[in-house]
Amino acid sequence: MHEKVVVVTGGGSGIGRACAERCAASGAWVWVLDLKAAAAKETADRIQAQGGRAEFQAVDVSCSLSVEQAFENIPRVDGLVTSAGVAERNPLGEQEEAGWDRVMNVNLKGVYLVSKAALARMRQGGSIVHISSAVALIGHRNRAAYSATKGAILSLTRNMALDYAPRGIRVNCVCPGFVHTALTAAIFKDPARAERIRALHPLGRLGEPEEIAKAVCFLLSDDASFITGAALAVDGGLSAGHTADI
Repeated sequence: MHEKVVVVTGGGSGIGRACAERCAASGAWVWVLDLKAAAAKETADRIQAQGGRAEFQAVDVSCSLSVEQAFENIPRVDGLVTSAGVAERNPLGEQEEAGWDRVMNVNLKGVYLVSKAALARMRQGGSIVHISSAVALIGHRNRAAYSATKGAILSLTRNMALDYAPRGIRVNCVCPGFVHTALTAAIFKDPARAERIRALHPLGRLGEPEEIAKAVCFLLSDDASFITGAALAVDGGLSAGHTADI
């Protein structure tokens, strides 16, 4: 990805930060976008300290004006990673409307707004990788809003792949299982619950952000030049099925 311009939303932490750092290590000029300016700057500083090239922008991906202002400073886009996301853990009947709207606005509307801005700056092909989730492939209890957005992202990936193939733009998504990030930290505080979650993964452990980043960077790169419209499960086997002998 030498000299390519890659934009990463949610780049201030977790999977987004890992993607930004790995892209930079591969030679990309990375633009780190995050709601929290300090977090975005920290990622950019980490990249620069390793000899990479990075800029940062504070952006609210759910706000069209904020997205437009952030992209005004980006000269072109060769790659995009949409990693910004939030979660609520409720069944549908107990999900408050305000929380539903928040998850929809960040996870889904944010992908729409950022993708639209990036597409306008993709001049000679390009690659987009959306961060979906294993919940787009299999059901999980008490995640109505989050699952709805991640399933929508998977479908959107396929539609975008068809729409933009004539322009040489590839669009794929990755579907992580449970990964050690700030977003999931709270659910791992209970050791018993953490063990149950680990047991759901046939590989017997949780993922690390860097493992997701490896898959993302592969899909962004020319090594994936004949891959578009794909949903790549990077989930330790979670979506393959139940591990218990029934």
